[in-house]
Amino acid sequence: MTPCGELGLPALEVLFASHGLALVVVAGHSEIPGSYWGESEAGLVGEQLHVRADTPVHSALHEACHYICMDASRRKALDTDAGGDDLEESAVCYLQCLLADRLPGYSRECLFADMDAWGYSFRLGSARAWFENDAEDALAWLEQRGLA
Repeated sequence: MTPCGELGLPALEVLFASHGLALVVVAGHSEIPGSYWGESEAGLVGEQLHVRADTPVHSALHEACHYICMDASRRKALDTDAGGDDLEESAVCYLQCLLADRLPGYSRECLFADMDAWGYSFRLGSARAWFENDAEDALAWLEQRGLA
């Protein structure tokens, strides 16, 4: 899986700032505030996305997309658990696929591989198959909110 430090933190910072989300880099192997999954996974607290250099890019994208997909009232109370329903979770996954191509040195192809390696599970067996053949509802959710 591609770590944020390898991709370059400034690229992530620029992308997330365009959505009102500040990137906070946690030093070394310190605990990541707001991480739902722990270890090196990204964390959300308010308007801040916390990562370490070893945080997988797909994790940073996923948590950032949770933030992008939620309304202002949910953002105010945001700490670790982004909440939302199953359809919103699918929309978050779809949006991270769209945003992956906006990161220099990364791509949707890299994201698909990283998602599969991490263990995302989709009915069709892979992130790519889901995105290309089974994600119409997620895309519609994003379009209804002006996010795609």
